[in-house]
Amino acid sequence: MSGRRIRRSAGLLLFRHTDHGPEVLLGHMGGPFFARRDAGAWTVPKGEYEADETAWDAARREFREELGLPPPDGEAVTLGEVTQTNGKVVTAWAIEADLDPAAIVPGTFTMEWPPKSGRHQEFPELDRVEWMTPDRARTLIVAAQSTFLDRLMEHSA
Repeated sequence: MSGRRIRRSAGLLLFRHTDHGPEVLLGHMGGPFFARRDAGAWTVPKGEYEADETAWDAARREFREELGLPPPDGEAVTLGEVTQTNGKVVTAWAIEADLDPAAIVPGTFTMEWPPKSGRHQEFPELDRVEWMTPDRARTLIVAAQSTFLDRLMEHSA
């Protein structure tokens, strides 16, 4: 076994029922790498955590950090884990809740941009969030995370 640490991330996938069917809340990843991309640039609001924190606690903390709002109360539906192509293991829960995307105050991160310029810029973790149908979400979400949509739809059926 290699000495590389497995990167773990946890998040909350909000869902709601509308007159037009179910919808999920996804966030578009902020920063220059995703600015002009849609497909594969949307994600469950999530973030990394260390071994001294539970995945559930991390999911709730990251929701607050990424969206600037408290995580909703409600029954948490376990969606399990997926492994993304970058090797990161993501754990997610779904919670039925309604949230106004205009109320979001995204957290930020700082990175050197442009590369090797010596300049550091601040970017939003998620530059926008949007309610969308599971079918639309499937075309935009990070590929491995589409499994969360499938598991949620199985649970809701």
